[in-house]
Amino acid sequence: MLLWLAQLLQDQFGPLRVFNFITFRAVFATMTAMAIGMICGPGVIRMLTRLKVGQAVRTDGPKTHLVKSGTPTMGGALILIAIGLSTLLWADWSNRFIWPVLVVTLGFGAIGWVDDYRKVVHKDPKGMPSKEKYFWQSLIGLGAAFYLAFSVSGVTNASVWHLFAAWVRSGFSMDLPPKADFIVPFFKSISYPLGVWGFIALTYFVIVGTSNAVNLTDGLDGLAILPTVMVGAGLGLFAYLTGSATYARYLFIPHIPGAGELIVFCGAMAGAGLAFLWFNAHPAQVFMGDVGALALGGALGTIAVIVRQEIVLFIMGGVFVVETLSVMVQVAYFKYTKMRYGTGRRVLLMAPLHHHYEQKGWKETQVVVRFWIITMMLVLFGLSTLKLR
Repeated sequence: MLLWLAQLLQDQFGPLRVFNFITFRAVFATMTAMAIGMICGPGVIRMLTRLKVGQAVRTDGPKTHLVKSGTPTMGGALILIAIGLSTLLWADWSNRFIWPVLVVTLGFGAIGWVDDYRKVVHKDPKGMPSKEKYFWQSLIGLGAAFYLAFSVSGVTNASVWHLFAAWVRSGFSMDLPPKADFIVPFFKSISYPLGVWGFIALTYFVIVGTSNAVNLTDGLDGLAILPTVMVGAGLGLFAYLTGSATYARYLFIPHIPGAGELIVFCGAMAGAGLAFLWFNAHPAQVFMGDVGALALGGALGTIAVIVRQEIVLFIMGGVFVVETLSVMVQVAYFKYTKMRYGTGRRVLLMAPLHHHYEQKGWKETQVVVRFWIITMMLVLFGLSTLKLR
């Protein structure tokens, strides 16, 4: 919105031309989102406390967590408000990538809100049933996947619909341009054509998988939010470089016109995340709940698909990946041993992985900070793929 106003008035007031620079708007989107989060945070926490939307703590978990019972949850709504307002203020509304990322973020946030609401208000420990949750996640994920298959391949908003119409006329057999291929980092020219259906399948699994991975990681004060900020910032840099024909050609990455605008969204996500961390740092005054975790994970997955860096997301979000694998292995091994021996056995003391280390005697703050350090190193390693080709 501010970009449109600046372009309308820049002939009368020359300094407003600075709004045309993406980096300028990204910086101010970050600061705006952080300011919104910091200013509105205390009021949101008081409101959640007054509504008695307190977090229920697992009785089979670490005993140190029992003191957290009743801490306000659903604080992820604060993150979404800050991201949404800041993005709408500073982003280019005509950009074809801003809206799908916002829709996925807010859509997954709505799913998380319903899940949290049922848990803490209706006192239903199951919240939204898994089948219902995955149905709505799949609906949003597939919708985004269909749109991105043609928006990534196109150049303008109009070309998205032209490509879709051409695909239909071809009998659903048309190939996508090379820039929509599955990119393998560390190599200059290794990529694999996916086709429309392959692109849609990959996009669906990346968006839905990342959303649930972040949700599984959100179990300790500050554990999920700072890695999300760091990974989001890394993807924002990829978006900026991918959107520049000069940088993309120099770095041997696909050039996706318009992708650079996503650095504004990534800046807003980083600012909102840091503001939330102010209140979520140990001992947490508020938890983000599913409303925040599902939304942020969905946003990361969507951005990674647009900039064609799904493997880099896997690297930078290594903490999310390992946390998810720890749950999958624990559940699978327990079911297998119960079926074979009659008694279920566990690989870890407790899943997800962060609880395993707590049970081994690590303090909560030790687990959180060490996972932050690991994420920082993984993000730097992911960024190194820009030159190690």
